[in-house]
Amino acid sequence: MKIERIHHVAYRCRDAKETVEWYVKHLNMKFVLAIAEDQVPSTKAPDPYMHVFLDAGQGNVLAFFELPKSPPMGKDPNTPDWVQHIAFKVDSVRTLEETKARLEAAGIPVVGITDHTIFKSIYFFDPNGHRIELAADVGTPEMYAKLDAVKWDMLEEWARTRRAPKHAAWMHEKEFGAAG
Repeated sequence: MKIERIHHVAYRCRDAKETVEWYVKHLNMKFVLAIAEDQVPSTKAPDPYMHVFLDAGQGNVLAFFELPKSPPMGKDPNTPDWVQHIAFKVDSVRTLEETKARLEAAGIPVVGITDHTIFKSIYFFDPNGHRIELAADVGTPEMYAKLDAVKWDMLEEWARTRRAPKHAAWMHEKEFGAAG
């Protein structure tokens, strides 16, 4: 078997209409599909839902479920807010800068631009509390090759020690300073 691509990634939302309108307005995504049923096709459970789909570019689809009969949405209290996020690639750092300014003008707090050396990112939350990252690649082929050469060593060291291996610490020297 070979995976071709992600068909769609689905998250829960509080309000399907608000969610679609937010992604269309702030991330310029196209609303491509809505499905609604009073029962879940896979489980046959009686649980009405609205399932909406947004075009995330190049065949990638971001989807949301509104579940009006379920308890309110929650978050895993043991997972920090920065861990679970949806990251979208944009074409340039200029786009990050322009989007950051536009989001902030709309009253949406934005963290960054954060320098990850091979890409730069901004972070913000959608109306459902999902963290969104926009990332612009800036790495060189040499940087990617350097990271590729150490990935397995880093994973093995992490598995043994549960401490951050330093093979790629160079990536965040600008963010943390040389002593970081």
